[in-house]
Amino acid sequence: MEYRKIKSAGFEVPVLSFGTATFGGGNEFFKAWGSTDVKEARRMVDLCLDNGINLFDTANVYSQGLSETILGEAIEGKRDKLLLSTKSTFRMGDGPNQIGSSRFNIIRECEASLKRLKTDYIDLYTMHGFDSSTPVEETLRALDDLVTAGKIRYIGASNFSGWHLMKSLSVSERYGWSRYIAHQAYYSLAGREYEWELMPLAEDQGVATFVWSPMAGGALSGKVRRNSPPPTGSRSAQLDFVVSSKSEELFDIVDVLEEIANETGKTIPQVALNWVLNRPTVTSLVIGARTEEQLRQNLGAVGWKLTPEQEARLDKVSARKPIYPYWHQYGNPELIRTVDRMK
Repeated sequence: MEYRKIKSAGFEVPVLSFGTATFGGGNEFFKAWGSTDVKEARRMVDLCLDNGINLFDTANVYSQGLSETILGEAIEGKRDKLLLSTKSTFRMGDGPNQIGSSRFNIIRECEASLKRLKTDYIDLYTMHGFDSSTPVEETLRALDDLVTAGKIRYIGASNFSGWHLMKSLSVSERYGWSRYIAHQAYYSLAGREYEWELMPLAEDQGVATFVWSPMAGGALSGKVRRNSPPPTGSRSAQLDFVVSSKSEELFDIVDVLEEIANETGKTIPQVALNWVLNRPTVTSLVIGARTEEQLRQNLGAVGWKLTPEQEARLDKVSARKPIYPYWHQYGNPELIRTVDRMK
């Protein structure tokens, strides 16, 4: 397994990390993702560790804490061999303060996650989304206090806009507080908007990108085709908002993925993952799996590279005209040189 160093921290992570949203299946939404129990979770954790995946990602909102609870059971006795990442921000109860990134909610949810995970510290603690109703200074000071207390090691953001992340980094610099070293963002062949603003920002500021749903909610698995829509109730159907499963653009991408899979002797998912893995600023892909077989298949995404010609074909078929102001900026020769340098 390859490990990559986060530019702004003395911290290395595997290029594949294991996402545990499939653990528990505690409600109808997450049942479509998976219902992995403790016994199966232990086997998956062991399989990951045996193959060099030592970073496990979860969130308090996954099955309302059940994912964290199962993961905590599955890693018992192995804490010193692995890294833990969890998140908070989304609603965890009916109370007015059971949502967001306030000091009140961050500290309470961090303590609750520590208990469910059966650990004294979290390696990477991430704000699952930007809370526009809480001052950035309050959020970052609370996170810095938790770092000082030894309850978390590093902090990250997820699903931020460019200005959200840049403002947060500026506030951290101004006060000397812990800064976001990682941004967990959506990026795939079927959704390349990350490249417009967040990729240049990550390059400039040394922020590592942890990619969630690099297969577009399963739409790039090869199972969704022109004459094969996702089954009702499946994760692909549920995540149709990520990328339309009725899109000709999606079908065109899958066609090229299939061509390259045949050329390389790899599977369509392995090719899709490999493309994302070798994009600028990408540090780790958060992969999930309902079964051990799916996990073993995903492991085949590393240890090889697409040829420049194959990358170019995937780039071409997945290219979309950006919205303003990006189409205007991309016409600027100086910016083009900046983007080329990242590649």
